[in-house]
Amino acid sequence: MARPRENSVAARKSARAVRDPRQQARSHAQEREDHRLSLLEDYLQVIADLIDTEGEARVVAIAQRFGVSHVAALHTVERLQREGLATAKPRRAVFLTDEGRRRVELLRHRYEVVVRFLISIGISEDVAHVDAEGIEHHVHAETLSAFERLTHGRPRSDKDRPS
Repeated sequence: MARPRENSVAARKSARAVRDPRQQARSHAQEREDHRLSLLEDYLQVIADLIDTEGEARVVAIAQRFGVSHVAALHTVERLQREGLATAKPRRAVFLTDEGRRRVELLRHRYEVVVRFLISIGISEDVAHVDAEGIEHHVHAETLSAFERLTHGRPRSDKDRPS
């Protein structure tokens, strides 16, 4: 009977499972922190969008945009306040601090760079916008810089793509 090859899928999975538990715990903790930050960044963007389009961002409107309860949105707004990214008073609109607004501008830039890059490699504009929504939170600065270099900072729409 033939012995299984050392580089088989089962062997690779087994090698991953034997990772140092502390390293694995750090990795999972980092992933949880990344998700927490992504959620806060999404809230910042929605608040900025509401302020820009409607003149104010109320917790009820924020909750509607996320499809969550008023209470869930309020808890996240409170986290933004603790982080120094937003201000709010009971039964009043939510506002971004200067730092919150700066973060939104950075996120918008990251999003646009990712969209331009995805379109430049042949992804449809609709799909590029959907994918960029997740990528913008996790793309490394070095990768983002490469995307900018490759697209020369120019947007490219579907109509510019060769047939």
